[in-house]
Amino acid sequence: MNRSGRSRVSAALAAIAVAILGACASDSPPEARRTTGEFSSDAALTAKVKSAIATDVGARTAAAINIETYRGVVQLTGFVGAREQVERAEAAAKKVGGVRSVKNDVRIKSPG
Repeated sequence: MNRSGRSRVSAALAAIAVAILGACASDSPPEARRTTGEFSSDAALTAKVKSAIATDVGARTAAAINIETYRGVVQLTGFVGAREQVERAEAAAKKVGGVRSVKNDVRIKSPG
């Protein structure tokens, strides 16, 4: 095999290796990956939930709560001062159109 033949084979092997590594790069199974549209929808939903919590419960509470959305499932985490804030934040999130369910992991700060 001449030099150009070897370099074509090397290039082809390199391309195959890159393709294989690219396929293995994600830890999540294919059904767990989001399309660009799903990612954008989840990001928009997160913003709407944050706004709803700020409007219904207050900006300070909204700032204390982290919101993550995956395929319409909203997870709330963080620390607030009272049980009422936890319940009102969950209610605000549930009323946003497009929210499939809410996982409320917001905790109440201990006095101290």
